[in-house]
Amino acid sequence: MSVKYVRRTTNFNRFSIPKPLQNHESFTQTQTIANQVKRCSTLKELECIYATMIKTNANQDCFLINQFITSCTTMFHCTDYAILSLTQMKEPNVFVYNALIKGFVHCAHPLKALQFYMLMLRANVFPTSYTFSSLIKACTLLLGISFGKAVHGHIWKYGFDAHVFVQTALIDFYSNLNKISESRRVFDEMPERDVFSWTTMVSAYVRDGYLCSATRLFDEMPEKNIATWNTMIDGYARLGNVGAAELLFNEMPAKDIISWTTMITCYSQNKQFREALYVFNDMKTNGFSPDEVTISSVISACAHLGALDLGKEIHLYLMQNGFNLDVYIGSALIDMYAKCGSLDRSLSVFFKLQEKNLFCWNSIIEGLAVHGFANEALAMFDRMETEKINPNGVTFISILSACTHAGLVKEGLRRFQSMTRKYSISPELEHYGCMVDLLSKSGLLGDALELIRNMKFQPNAVIWGALLGGCKLHRNLEIADIAVKELMVLEPNNSGYYTLLLNMYAEVNRWTEVTKIRVAMKELGIEKRCPGSSWIEMERKIYQFAASDQSHPASEEIYLLLAELDRQMKLAGYRPQLGSIL
Repeated sequence: MSVKYVRRTTNFNRFSIPKPLQNHESFTQTQTIANQVKRCSTLKELECIYATMIKTNANQDCFLINQFITSCTTMFHCTDYAILSLTQMKEPNVFVYNALIKGFVHCAHPLKALQFYMLMLRANVFPTSYTFSSLIKACTLLLGISFGKAVHGHIWKYGFDAHVFVQTALIDFYSNLNKISESRRVFDEMPERDVFSWTTMVSAYVRDGYLCSATRLFDEMPEKNIATWNTMIDGYARLGNVGAAELLFNEMPAKDIISWTTMITCYSQNKQFREALYVFNDMKTNGFSPDEVTISSVISACAHLGALDLGKEIHLYLMQNGFNLDVYIGSALIDMYAKCGSLDRSLSVFFKLQEKNLFCWNSIIEGLAVHGFANEALAMFDRMETEKINPNGVTFISILSACTHAGLVKEGLRRFQSMTRKYSISPELEHYGCMVDLLSKSGLLGDALELIRNMKFQPNAVIWGALLGGCKLHRNLEIADIAVKELMVLEPNNSGYYTLLLNMYAEVNRWTEVTKIRVAMKELGIEKRCPGSSWIEMERKIYQFAASDQSHPASEEIYLLLAELDRQMKLAGYRPQLGSIL
């Protein structure tokens, strides 16, 4: 037994772990800790793992600390633990510093990113290309041209002046600070460019409004990717050049979801809502599924067209495909249902939203105001204040409009004054327009005229037009004449104002003035504008029509129905007022 015991002891003492196996076990342990760090769902868990790392001396492992700092900053926006972990290291390498600098940028602490870059240099740790990409973003957040130029100098110093990725970041930095000539200089000095560099320079021109330069560079590009085409389409859309955007869109060799969404948004922003819906249908036909941005644009188009059935379909699509009903889609749905006349659905969407921002509150207040529920709109405004949501200028346009619809003069004046006194919101032309409309419709034409004359802004045609509308309602020819004279200067070719004044004189049989206005219109060459038009949705199609329009296939049936309605109205004793028809 003693021999056996000796053998066992001897074998045990001589046993040693081969180096490759040691490295394998160390690698396995490192990966285990790294995976634990990545899987952390709370900051407390991450703190416990770091405590374990200190016990096992793993807090000196640069790879693990890199992972730890990344988790601290990107997952939990906590920079304190990240700084602590670096300061407790004996020899942190450049990757650890890079993670911390990037983390500061992600957590919106750009100045700290630059400070730790300086500490890194003092520790004789030299930067990499990833260091500079984060530093350039930090300078962009600071809007600091001097910081950016200093970093640019270090890029030259450390030999990254030919690095494509770093130079591309510099192009973007300078363009963000409206230094387009510096962007172009960096671009021209690049010894090598990739398609991303070209696209960034094109995007810089578009962002700063130099679309001609962007177009020339776009034409010179040796290779274009989808992002380049999308950038140009977006540039033309911003300038309202729908034709050029449409041409590029049709010429694209390949499209992605951003391409389709950009074109839909282009049409919507330029009030071509039917075209936006056509492109949306084409997108689905081509096998592309819409995302949240696409859906928001399409819902907005439905709202402007009054396409309730299509709006309902899109809402159903959202629910069936698991879309998150966030504040952007939520506010778009609220607005769409309200504008399409379905206030109940609008309120239903509003109250079902788990999170509501100012856009949601503004949409529902406007919806209530437009439908004539002034007291409910005011109550919703008070509820919004209770929820600690501060109103903006758009909110007050809806509130003042609600007061106008209900004739709530005192309430309107009180809310108008509270803008500056309580919320420090300076009234804009639109707010004055609402107040002039409120006072004018209530018969306080003298007060409305005084408000216009005491404005800090030069009144526009909308404000004088609101006053003129009140004059028509209350038959005040004296102030109407003042309003029309101002409108003749602002919009000399608008026949509507002349016609309105002409009708007012005709109503009181002042035919001499009627003749004078007609002669003046003839001498100035003012003709009646093209008639207004309306839209109607039938079987998921949008039809546009004007008065006496017979272009619709069912126009004969429509006019027969109108004739029957006219007959029934006459039987009911209705007689139209013809005083304003010459």
